[in-house]
Formats: sequence, structure tokens, C-alpha cells
Amino acid sequence: MSAKHISRSAGTVAASLGFTAPDLFDWLDQATPAALDTLPLGVIRLALDGTVTAYNAAEAALSGLTPSRVIGRNFFTSVGPCTNNFMVAHRFQTEPVLDEIVDYVFTFRMAPTPVRLRLLKRPGARFAYLVVEKRA
Repeated sequence: MSAKHISRSAGTVAASLGFTAPDLFDWLDQATPAALDTLPLGVIRLALDGTVTAYNAAEAALSGLTPSRVIGRNFFTSVGPCTNNFMVAHRFQTEPVLDEIVDYVFTFRMAPTPVRLRLLKRPGARFAYLVVEKRA
């Protein structure tokens, strides 16, 4: 993604990004928490140890959990333990590069909710991302 593209207003850029956008990781990695809130997709920014460092408005609305409740906690063990398995958490822990889409059902603290997860991680990056899109 070009610097010019990123320098447009966060809302304009976010509106042009979709769940499968090839440059989504680049945008997420430069976005402020306020910019993350402009996305219609749920975004969970994770430190490499699984600690939540940002939790956007769309994800808060989907999960019913506020950012203040989850930031600083380990996502896989404290926030979304239904993802603490080989399909999600194990991949973040063991794979150096991730850009995968997984059909999933969130079940913790909510009625079973079908979603698509996009797992994003790159070598040398400070953060990894779990992007959530609700399925019909």
C-alpha cells in the first residue's frame, strides 16, 4: 500500500478495505486504535505472546466485551478461550507467517456465532491480527 493511500483519512481507507484485501496487514499495522474503529470488521491486535493490545469497536459490538475489559489480557486464555486450540491459538504460536481464512464459530460468552477469521502474522512484525467477519 502506498504512503499516499495510507495518508488519506482513516474512514476513507477503511471503507476501501475488505476482509480479503491483500494489503490489510499493512494497513492494520500502521493504524491507530481510533482508525481500527472505522473498520466494519472486528479487529484484535495481538502482541506476539497473545496479549490484546487493541480491540476495535466492531469486535466489541460482536462480542459484547469492551476494549477496556480485554486490552492487556491474553486473548486465547482469558478473552476468547474458545479459540485456544489447534485451529487458531496454536497456529499463532507456531507458524511464523500467517495469512489464512478459517470458518469458525465463536461460543464463549455469547450464543454460537458463525464467523470467518483471518489470521495475520509476519516475521519481524511487532503484532499479529485476528480479523473477524460475522457470517450469515
